[in-house]
Amino acid sequence: MKILFIGESWHIHMIHTKGFDSFTSSKYEEGAEYLLSCLRSSGITIDYMPAHTVQNAFPQTLDELLIYDAIVISDIGSNTFLLQNKTFYKMEVVTNALSLIKDYAAMGGGLLMIGGYLSFTGIEAKANYKNTLLAEVLPVEMLDHDDRIELPQGCNPVTLNPTHQITRDLNPWPPLLGYNKFMAKPGSETLAEINGDPLLVVGKYQAGHVACFASDCSPHWGGPQFMQWEHYTPLWCNILHSIKRRN
Repeated sequence: MKILFIGESWHIHMIHTKGFDSFTSSKYEEGAEYLLSCLRSSGITIDYMPAHTVQNAFPQTLDELLIYDAIVISDIGSNTFLLQNKTFYKMEVVTNALSLIKDYAAMGGGLLMIGGYLSFTGIEAKANYKNTLLAEVLPVEMLDHDDRIELPQGCNPVTLNPTHQITRDLNPWPPLLGYNKFMAKPGSETLAEINGDPLLVVGKYQAGHVACFASDCSPHWGGPQFMQWEHYTPLWCNILHSIKRRN
């Protein structure tokens, strides 16, 4: 199968102050590096689109998306899709990227959103998918405000459906350090929960299969215990194979 993985990257700019003097440094990181290597080693082909490239590189036609079996959106806010460079800087009319993703799912494409500070509603409500077209597509109801639940003490998820193809034999889970809070829509299925809230929810949008994972695929909410879990790679492969295009 072939997927388009979007987001999960960032640039950090730091100020170092040492007495009277200071200097700056910066670094670029890709948080999905380990996950993508696991998926590729399992035979999944990936086109990776880091967050900073979306405003220039996101496809402008539905046909360009239909070459993929699934799209994954991870820790990248809706503004990056909606405020592309041609519109924000040149006031040009362009295709609504989220409308393309909605049409893609409606036509049978798979869609997965993974949690993070800029997923779902997000930190200070800045991800803001609650007020976009994807609110109709995703199998969850998002909050109107900052939806983060921080769990510095760690919390172990619980599988609710141990016979489902995604969550078969997944107990016990390692601890996670936080998640985005949301509610499962009627007609969707919650396969695992954390802290009494949905963690993994699957459903359908017209002809497409959609899924939401409330926590991170990597640090910081998904710490070393999660990434080193023996079921880490099978979990993500199972999700992607479950939602992939059927036609």
